[in-house]
Amino acid sequence: MKNTFLGKLLHLADPTLPIGGFTHSNGLETYVQQGLVCDKATTDNYVRHNLWYNLKYNDAALMKLAYEATTSEDLNALIALDQECTALKSPKEIREASKKLGVRIYKIFSRYQQQDFVVAWGKLIQKKEVDSHYCLMYGMLASLLEIPLEEALHGFYYNAAITMVTNAVKLVPLGQLDGQDVLFGLHDDILELCLETLAVERNLVGLCNIGFDIRCMQHERLYSRVYIS
Repeated sequence: MKNTFLGKLLHLADPTLPIGGFTHSNGLETYVQQGLVCDKATTDNYVRHNLWYNLKYNDAALMKLAYEATTSEDLNALIALDQECTALKSPKEIREASKKLGVRIYKIFSRYQQQDFVVAWGKLIQKKEVDSHYCLMYGMLASLLEIPLEEALHGFYYNAAITMVTNAVKLVPLGQLDGQDVLFGLHDDILELCLETLAVERNLVGLCNIGFDIRCMQHERLYSRVYIS
């Protein structure tokens, strides 16, 4: 078996990891309550746009940069990315969710990785000098687990896609088969996204998504909420 990294990738990208990801809709709940996502077609549109115009230039691109900084053992570069990620996440709920999920995934996998880089980052967490956003911790851990970058990106995108689809099935609501149809239709997109993310220009990282950010901010004041964000 040549793909010796596959088990580690499946573990790292598992949407059922006990880090609390299931409690966050990342603004989808607002889209549903406003009637913007209301059926299979609008769910498909929402997920595709989120992957192509939000994640590609933000979390996925930052994950790639964190992977590269870890591979180069450049702790200062990862700290700078952590600060940049905090600045880019304007909605408070999304920013706090990213930090909590990141610290939790670090706590899980740092127990198995005792490299100096991991230990040094843990000390920064203890001193509260870093926020440890999820996308950065995923990239750092993928590098340390020796998962190839393109495959790590694939797992990252798939995790994001299946989380959005699962939340939509609950919130819209959709039938389980409708959700699977949406997810299956994304496989080619994810392959292409991985390649394009590898080539994203550095000055495009953090490309603003006003509509998405506004819906996330509005979530804080929804009359009723199932999800934290």
